[in-house]
Amino acid sequence: MILYLDTSALVKLYVHEKNSQETRELVHEAEVVATSKVAYVEARAAFARKLREHGLTRREYRSIIEGLDQDWETYFIIDVSDNLVKVAGLFAEKHALKAFDAIHLTSSVVLRKQSERTVKFSCFDERLTSAAQREGLRVPE
Repeated sequence: MILYLDTSALVKLYVHEKNSQETRELVHEAEVVATSKVAYVEARAAFARKLREHGLTRREYRSIIEGLDQDWETYFIIDVSDNLVKVAGLFAEKHALKAFDAIHLTSSVVLRKQSERTVKFSCFDERLTSAAQREGLRVPE
């Protein structure tokens, strides 16, 4: 099984939040963990915000960034091509999604079409989860 993580799921691997343990278990079960190239900057922005809002110490922040940088090399990264962006624009309109949510949805749909393995889409946004299901993606229960 390929597990696609949007940024909300990816962040849970590095910062203890609600559903962090469940996300780690899904990653452990997956043969491949995939995400979009945009998840890196989104995650870094989320970690920086937590630091600014005193949700992380400077030491915890540095450790999280080091962990993300090390792990990033092991993830299957979906590039953001012109074609992907155009399809994401259609999905943004069709499902009333934010821009990066539409990119994550499109990335996972492209991955599913190109892979012979099952793709499971993990995120923690109801609208995006619903859109993923409508596009035929499996979501964790």
